[in-house]
Amino acid sequence: MTRVPRYLVFIAVLASFSPLPTVKADPVVKSTVLPAASAEAGNPAAPVEAEPSPEQKMQARFPQPTMVGHLIGLPVLDGGDSTIGYVKEVVQDSDGKIKLIVPYAKWFGWARDGGWLARGRRPVAVPIEAVAILALQIDALDMDRDAFDRAPTWSPGTAKPLASNQVIKIAIQRR
Repeated sequence: MTRVPRYLVFIAVLASFSPLPTVKADPVVKSTVLPAASAEAGNPAAPVEAEPSPEQKMQARFPQPTMVGHLIGLPVLDGGDSTIGYVKEVVQDSDGKIKLIVPYAKWFGWARDGGWLARGRRPVAVPIEAVAILALQIDALDMDRDAFDRAPTWSPGTAKPLASNQVIKIAIQRR
C-alpha cells in the first residue's frame, strides 16, 4: 500500500475548511456577451445596461485626494503605455469640472517642453474623470490617441488655474 505524506493530508484538510473566494462584478465593466447572445437567440427585448457616466466611472475607480502640485509635470500615457505628453496645468472650468492641460502632438510625446521636438504642440484639456494615477504617471483610461487628435485646442477662456497646494480627487489605477 502506498503511504501518503503527512503534509499532503494536512493541506487537504486545511483546504476543505477554507471558504471559497467570492468574486464581485466590476461596476465599471458592463457585460455585452449576454445581451448580444440573447438578442441573437430571438429575444430582442433583453435588458441592456446603460453606459456609466464619466463621473460614475471615476467613483468606481476609488478617487483619492492629491495636491495639484503633485500632478504638474507627470507624464500622461495612452493605452499602449506611450507618453502622450506631460501635465502642464490643472484648471477648473466654468461648470466646475477639473481638467488637466496637456501639450499634445501626434509624435514625440515623450519630449519635454523646449527644443525642436516640442514644436507644434497644442494644449488639450483632459477631463479628470477620464484619467487615473498610475504610480508616478497618469493613465488616460477613457481617452485614446484618436480622442487626443480630435480634441479641440484648449484656450483659457473662463477656466481658472488651480493653486498647487489645492487638494483635488483623482482616480487610482493599478495593473
